Amino acid sequence: MAASKSSDTDLRPPIAIGHIHHRVANVSEAVAWYESLGVRRIFSRRSFAVVEVRGGTHIIMAATRKKIASGTPAPFDFIVDDVDAMRKECVRKDMRPGKMKRGSIHDSFELTDPSGYLLTILSSHASGRPV
Repeated sequence: MAASKSSDTDLRPPIAIGHIHHRVANVSEAVAWYESLGVRRIFSRRSFAVVEVRGGTHIIMAATRKKIASGTPAPFDFIVDDVDAMRKECVRKDMRPGKMKRGSIHDSFELTDPSGYLLTILSSHASGRPV
């Protein structure tokens, strides 16, 4: 059974991803770094934080004692409307973005976050309908 839409004029899909769990080496450092990319801080403590991305998805950042091997793929990627502008902004902030990769569906580049995760930033692939 499909969930009902809030109104007949709301053309967005009726479901969205609510939460993503992300284990990080240092919560405060991770939150500050991700905020510099554009996420919104909702709540932050020393060992636990919640940040928000467009669409309302929350990324739950929790401290881990496990060593994160540098280059480990992040458990998510980000899409942005203007990937070239985002890369330029990352260069300006000395975040050392990787080279732009041009693809048939996405253009993308990678960044290493403070925990050592490799985060991919992609051009948007939205269908052109409300999301």
